[in-house]
Amino acid sequence: MLNVATAAVTRLAPATRKLSIAVILPCYNEAGAIAEVVDGFRAALPQAEIHVFDNASTDGTAEVAAAHGATVHRVALRGKGNVVRRMFADVEADVYVMTDGDATYDLANIQEMIEGVSLRGFDMVVGTRVDDGSSPTYRKGHRLGNRLLTGSVALLFGSGFTDMLSGHRVFSRRYAKTFPAAAHGFEIETELTIHALELRMACLELPVTYKARPEGTVSKLSTYRDGWRILGTIVKLFTSERPLAFFLITAALLALVSIALGVPVVLHYFQTGLVPRLPTAVLATGMMLSALLSLVCGVVLHHVTLARQEAKRLAYLAIPATRG
Repeated sequence: MLNVATAAVTRLAPATRKLSIAVILPCYNEAGAIAEVVDGFRAALPQAEIHVFDNASTDGTAEVAAAHGATVHRVALRGKGNVVRRMFADVEADVYVMTDGDATYDLANIQEMIEGVSLRGFDMVVGTRVDDGSSPTYRKGHRLGNRLLTGSVALLFGSGFTDMLSGHRVFSRRYAKTFPAAAHGFEIETELTIHALELRMACLELPVTYKARPEGTVSKLSTYRDGWRILGTIVKLFTSERPLAFFLITAALLALVSIALGVPVVLHYFQTGLVPRLPTAVLATGMMLSALLSLVCGVVLHHVTLARQEAKRLAYLAIPATRG
C-alpha cells in the first residue's frame, strides 16, 4: 500500500525543470556601455543567454557586444518599439529579462526579479528607478514627466504602477508571446504597461538603483518629443481599449454644448413663436445628433473591444504558465 501511495503522490506532483532565461538588450550607439552590461549579466546570470539587438548603430556597438560573448541581432528599422517587437518574436525562452544597454540599471536584485516570474507567478516585474545618491541621474524633469504620464495611465486604466517608463523589466513567456507591439519608439514602455492592465495580468514592482551613464555616452531620449509621443500613445490606447468611456465623454460634451446653445433659442420660441437665430438652432440640433451618434459608436466599439480582448486572453491562456 505504501508503494502505491508513493506512486500516486509522484504522479500528482508537478514536474520541475530548469527554466531558460534570455537577457534581451535593445541598443543604439551604446559602444561605450554595452560591454559593462553584457559582462554584468554574465556574472549575475551565468545560466542565461544574452542577446543584443543592435538598432543600426554606427559606433561599433554590435562588434563590442559580440566580442564580449553576446548573440547579436541586427534590426534595421529604427526605434525601440521596433526592436522590442523583434526581440519577443525572435527569442525563445521561459523568462525574458529586458533592460537598456546604457549600463544605468543595477543588477543587484535581478535574481529576485526573475523569481517574481519563475516562483511567484507574476507575468511582469518592473524595476522602479531609485537614484544611487551619487549624482542626479534621474533628472527632476524626467521624474516629473514620468509622474504625470504614469498618473494619466492610472486615471484612464486604473494602473497601480509608480514607474511606468522604466526600461528594466522581467517577463513571462506568456506575456512576451502575446504582446502585440505597435509602438515605434520610446512609447513602447507605455504599451507594455497597458497590455498588462488590459489583460489584468499579475504584475510586481521592485526598486532598482538607477546609476549614471558611463562617461562618454549620451542619452537618446528627447524629453519633449518623446513625452508628446508617449502622451499621444496613451490617448490612442484609451480610444481603442476604452471606447465606451471615450465616446461617452465626447457625447456628454457635445450634448452640454448643444443644450447651452439650444435652450435660449427654445425659450425665445415659446415666448414669441419666432426662431430668429436659425443658424444657432441648426448648430444645436446637429451637435445633439452628433452626441447621439457618438454614444452609439461607443456602444458598438465597446462590444468589438470586448471580443478582441477575449481573443487576447485565449491566446494568453494557450501558453503554459512559467514554472521552475
